[in-house]
Amino acid sequence: MFDKTPASHFFTCGSAEGSSRANSLDGARVDAGIGNANLFEAGPIVPPYCALVEAHELPAGTLVPTVCASITSDVPGEFISAGIAVAYPVEEGQIALVMEYAACGHKEVVETLARRMADEGLRKRGLEVREIRSIAVQHKVERVGAVVAAVVLCNK
Repeated sequence: MFDKTPASHFFTCGSAEGSSRANSLDGARVDAGIGNANLFEAGPIVPPYCALVEAHELPAGTLVPTVCASITSDVPGEFISAGIAVAYPVEEGQIALVMEYAACGHKEVVETLARRMADEGLRKRGLEVREIRSIAVQHKVERVGAVVAAVVLCNK
């Protein structure tokens, strides 16, 4: 059981082609630098005082809480995109909120929607937004493609 509050978090994203949806999604995770970790779905909350750090390599096999947006497609020529955004509060000692979105289309649209959702979600919690950070990725499908955008919660 995961019993430690994350101390840091980072953004990452990737894309890939593969022979199947599963292989393309695995390749997108590898491209994002998180393909060798055991990812599990985290809720949309970044704990208070959880530092934003540069993306870094995760030890192989590590169990890592992650908020992910992903999509796969086997429609050649289709654009697919994934985006993730974090709304950070004005007041220190409060949570930040992660929202993710993935869809067919261009990354600017997906990233804008993720940012709007993060803003709305933090405000619904009665918190004023200081800033919103986001990342998005886009891929034009050749055969079977996938994209992934993630916020990874870490203990260092």
